[in-house]
Amino acid sequence: MFFCHIYRPGPRATILAGWSALCVQGSRRRLAAQLPPRLVISEDDIEESFLKGSGPGGQKINKTSSAVQLKHRPTGIVVKSQATRSRSQNRSIARRLLADKLDDVEKGSESRTALKTEMKRKKKASKMKKARRKHRIHDHGGDQDYSASGTESIDVEDTKAREDA
Repeated sequence: MFFCHIYRPGPRATILAGWSALCVQGSRRRLAAQLPPRLVISEDDIEESFLKGSGPGGQKINKTSSAVQLKHRPTGIVVKSQATRSRSQNRSIARRLLADKLDDVEKGSESRTALKTEMKRKKKASKMKKARRKHRIHDHGGDQDYSASGTESIDVEDTKAREDA
């Protein structure tokens, strides 16, 4: 999530000329501060090959060798990336995926992805608890029964007994 402050110097007549933006990355910076750094892999340990893609994307994907396959020589872990049509973007994505997989193998439950998953799980549990607390059925007193659907029902027999009395 980016928080941007946009300001415009000069008179109001200059609409787009001279606009500037100061952007501060909010939640990602806080999340990155809590996580350990990503594993750095030596280029000598990686075997890189470029493959022709497959699947949706049409002729452009099928003709060009933009998919990247990385093999980590010491462990034998293979990662393939075909996320974009750009070879350079696929290379960086594949390296990130390989680093995450190696981190999972080495550190297990203390790895970067495991910590991210744990943080997401805690955040979701907190949201669910807040939602349950918000929508909890309150005792309003009297003969009215408020169900979870928000409708009220009145006991007919109790009402007839009161009218007769």
